Amino acid sequence: LPGATPLTLTYAWFFGFWWGLLLVSFASTAGATTAFLVTRYLLGARIQARFAAQLRVFNESFDREGAFYLFSLRLIPAVPFFVINAAMGLTRIRVRTFWWVSQLGMLPGTVAYVYAGSTVPSLQQLAEQGASSIVSWQLIVAFVILGCLPLVIKRLLPLCQTAWRKKSVTAKTT
Repeated sequence: LPGATPLTLTYAWFFGFWWGLLLVSFASTAGATTAFLVTRYLLGARIQARFAAQLRVFNESFDREGAFYLFSLRLIPAVPFFVINAAMGLTRIRVRTFWWVSQLGMLPGTVAYVYAGSTVPSLQQLAEQGASSIVSWQLIVAFVILGCLPLVIKRLLPLCQTAWRKKSVTAKTT
């Protein structure tokens, strides 16, 4: 559902960093998996059957490296998550794989947003110090991390892909 960012910031503000991280991380993955399953069971089989010839090469490629593709999409915020959830429901990726890859792939962004939300002062502090107390060095750090995260991930992704391919080649030969 839309509104994940305000909810994440609110939960982190209310529950604090660690409880907020636990709640948001598992709730967002549960929501993503639910959307994935709805798409899979409403449309997945029909799409796969209707476009079987066109999807053959895609499915073969996705069977080999689908988890890595999903992980990459989760790390790079260029594609909205609701689109990823729906699109993955049309593939043959296993539900368990979708869940754990989504959990790990969404974690860096979740940590950054939860940290940002946990740095917002309490209502008492806001009443005493005014709205200017919202901006703190911790909040600035959180947004710098959010801004740099896609750049860092873009640099690390080719390294992860190389390692992933080596792992899958090793697994196939043993």
